[in-house]
Amino acid sequence: MVPAAALAQELTRRGHRVALVSDARGVRFPGLFEGVQTHVLPAGRFQVKRPQGWASAVREMWRGRAMARELYRTFRPAAVVGFGGYPALPALLAAFADKIPTAVHEQNAVLGRVNRLVAGKVHAIATSYAETQRLPARLAGKTHLVGNPVREAVLALRARPYPLLEEDGIFRVLVTGGSQGASVLSKVVPDGLAMLPPNFRRRLQVTHQARIEDIDAARAQYAEHHIAAELATYLPDMPEQLAWAHLVIGRAGASTIAELTAAGRPAILVPLPSATDDHQTANAREMTAAGGARTIAQGAFTAVELAKQMQKLGLDPEALENAAGRAKSVGRPTAVSDLADLVESLDAPLARLPVATRQPREAFA
Repeated sequence: MVPAAALAQELTRRGHRVALVSDARGVRFPGLFEGVQTHVLPAGRFQVKRPQGWASAVREMWRGRAMARELYRTFRPAAVVGFGGYPALPALLAAFADKIPTAVHEQNAVLGRVNRLVAGKVHAIATSYAETQRLPARLAGKTHLVGNPVREAVLALRARPYPLLEEDGIFRVLVTGGSQGASVLSKVVPDGLAMLPPNFRRRLQVTHQARIEDIDAARAQYAEHHIAAELATYLPDMPEQLAWAHLVIGRAGASTIAELTAAGRPAILVPLPSATDDHQTANAREMTAAGGARTIAQGAFTAVELAKQMQKLGLDPEALENAAGRAKSVGRPTAVSDLADLVESLDAPLARLPVATRQPREAFA
């Protein structure tokens, strides 16, 4: 939802009218689509382990498609852009039926199931990584590397220097498992930080986003180890937290990687092993290969291993700042404008007009 919201903001800035089409799950993210026309349509969920529910999912998907076609008769979109996931499918199927130009954006380094399903029919495929697994070579002609759009507040961090890290100064650690938190981080990180040398441990200042069911236990662990830590289930000021962080410990979701590389923050990444097609491991490869992150498989993510990696990074300020620069080197700061350009190119007459003379057109995200 974050890259979709970033695109909506950019297209609106360019004078276009944008609407969001999703199912009930997609509209629950606070603050992302303020002022954007929103339509909630049914979208079935196809769960591999529950084939008995597929018939019902197909019916819901088809009902959502019919509702989207009815919506298009009044909204008359110039383009429909899908961001993966089953909530995007009814709107895309309706666009195919009504011969409306379409594009999909893939946030991960592995083409997702829904994007794989529609890749052959859409007019353009936007990718976030130079290498995207499960993307057929025959579709290279309509594939465009744009990157993963991030919020403007995160992109603005790119112009700010890496926070000063003095030898005896505060060392700020940001721990985040993404929008849903991550139990393994709450269990391992406090004990791992406790294994650091006393002079390093005393310098730590931790901000930790945790699941509601884990937060009390994690808070008690930090207190037991005398580590200064603030814990919350949600961090509304994530860009500011990222701005002051010397090191981030987190998952390797698409938005997390995009924000780390946009801002230029070194990280210890623990990919979610149950992610579809193991896409988080694939997401982490580019940043890790560049030297901006260290990746630890969840099975190997122990307190001892975390302490070892922390010492390798944290005890040498110069190496840490170098890692920050390497993280930034693989960021794609023009992702949202490049994606907006691609969407506008689907409606060629509109794309040829100067911005000042363009008539507002409509698009679905």
